[in-house]
Amino acid sequence: MASDTKVNVVLVHGAWADGSSWQRVIPLLYNEGFRVTTVPIPLSSLEDDVARTQSVIKRVLAANAGPIVLAAHSWGGAVISAAGTDPNIVGLVYVAAFAPDEGEVLGPLNDRFPPGAGLSHIQGPDDQGFLWIDPAVYPDVFAQDVDKAEARIMAATQRPLAANVFGAKPSTAAWRSKPSWYLVAEDDQIINPDLERWMAQRMHAETHSVKSSHVAIMSHPREVVELIMQAATASAGARMG
Repeated sequence: MASDTKVNVVLVHGAWADGSSWQRVIPLLYNEGFRVTTVPIPLSSLEDDVARTQSVIKRVLAANAGPIVLAAHSWGGAVISAAGTDPNIVGLVYVAAFAPDEGEVLGPLNDRFPPGAGLSHIQGPDDQGFLWIDPAVYPDVFAQDVDKAEARIMAATQRPLAANVFGAKPSTAAWRSKPSWYLVAEDDQIINPDLERWMAQRMHAETHSVKSSHVAIMSHPREVVELIMQAATASAGARMG
């Protein structure tokens, strides 16, 4: 079905990770016939990450005609909320991700519910203004349901997040005009699962949940792909209607 609808899937990673965090999702999407692209966001500011994402979206559209499902993990959710306004984007998929409203600062949004236990292990900001997760505890608070050896590699290769993002004010919220889907990670120690459910409800997103750490894209790739497929199928039905 996916190949018939010529749907492009654009994936945006989150903080303390990189595009390889989608490594288990991408092959499954290819098997379903999707065209897949990841966005290597710099994690340096909301503006920088949105600009990079919009640039990749333009490149995808120039190379491949067809609709786009935009999916994001963690901090990437804030990025697609601000970047996902292109009319060719037919659905937004959030995986344990932030979904701020227009003008909503991320810090107070995160404070609506008790912070995840993993946030107490953030180090920094360093001399360039970036935050890290203590590599010694990263496997236990960020990726506790991922193979330990693999989680240690993730900890060693983590990309830091600029501290300034917690004060950024998005100029728009694409989920107000785009159909949205949300996957709640019930054992998330980075974003409180209750906050995830609250954001999903506010978006009127089609919501599912998995018993997962923050990196559901690593530990539950099939469930992530199923949500992306739902978004693609819904967009195909809307176009046919």
